[in-house]
Order: sequence, then C-alpha cells, then structure tokens
Amino acid sequence: GGPERLTWLHTISSQHVAGLPDGSSAENLSLDINGRVEHHFVQTDLDDVTWIDTEPSRGTELLSFLTKMVFWSKAEPRDGNELAVLSVLGPESPAVFEKIGLTPPADVYTATPVPGGGFVRRMPWPTADAYDLLVPREQLTEWWKKLTGAGAAPAGTWAYEALRVASVRARIGLDTDERTIPHEVRWIGGPEQ
Repeated sequence: GGPERLTWLHTISSQHVAGLPDGSSAENLSLDINGRVEHHFVQTDLDDVTWIDTEPSRGTELLSFLTKMVFWSKAEPRDGNELAVLSVLGPESPAVFEKIGLTPPADVYTATPVPGGGFVRRMPWPTADAYDLLVPREQLTEWWKKLTGAGAAPAGTWAYEALRVASVRARIGLDTDERTIPHEVRWIGGPEQ
C-alpha cells in the first residue's frame, strides 16, 4: 500500500510502472548493480494496493529487499501471504469463470476484483488463454471445488511446468542462477514486452 507505491517500485525495479493503471499487471525484476536478476515478480495494482507475487521460496527475501528500499517513500511493503494462486488455462477458461459468476479480463496483464477478496488476472503464458485466480488462502479449497465443479480439469504442477517450458518462460531459481541477466531468459526484450 501507500500513495507512492508505484513511483517507488519504478525507482527500484526494471520496468516502467510509475503510471501502471488500476486493474493492470506487469512482470517486473529487481537487478543487482551488474544487471543480474535478483528477483522476478508479477505485480498487480488494484484498488490502491499493489500485489506482488513471486516464487514461494523467494517471498521472504523479496519482502526484506523491498522493506529495506523504502527510505522516505510513502510505500508500505508487508507480508501479504493471504492470497493463493490458482492457474486456469485453456480455451474453456472463460466459460469456466462464467459458470462460477466471474468475468475474466479480456486483455493480457489486466485484472478484475473477485467478490470476497482477491482478483483474476489474464497472463500471456503458458497458454494463449491463461488466467491466475488469486483468492484468500482460507478459501482455496472452496475455489478449487467451484472451478472443478464448473468443468475445470485438475492438473498438477508437472502439467503446468510442461506448458511453461513449452512457452519458453523461465522460472527464477529453477532456470536461473546468480549470474543470469534478463535477456538470457527473455524477461526483457521478449515478444510480450
């Protein structure tokens, strides 16, 4: 939170996010002094809050970095581990969302709020019809049941990983190391940027 959250993130990350409109998302990076990737994250600005998600094993380290970088800015990083991510993929995704009463965003990197907390965000990968549904962690099982009841076929992380690799999308800490620069893994200058 905080009124300067976007301009602050703009000054400490790789992407131009100072003017990110409400309901928009962006993939972003934190780079070291030599331009090597320290953190990769997706940020979504919605209703005066910027939500940042990254790999579960890297969240604490990213939060620590963000907290140290506040200085004088009116930005308030906090542990927001209250949301869980469910990825809904494939051409039937919009119909699944419609059956549970949600209207997914039509444009890539846009997000719409979900009643009861969270949001649904459209992503450009790992398939053409890719959505992240971020919901309150305590409602994860309920949302899983809603999605599968509406026709979503459950698939595990192996299926997701296969689609991610096929779409040539790197995963920090798995496909990268401490020497990785953004261009090597298409995080800057790729077809979606």
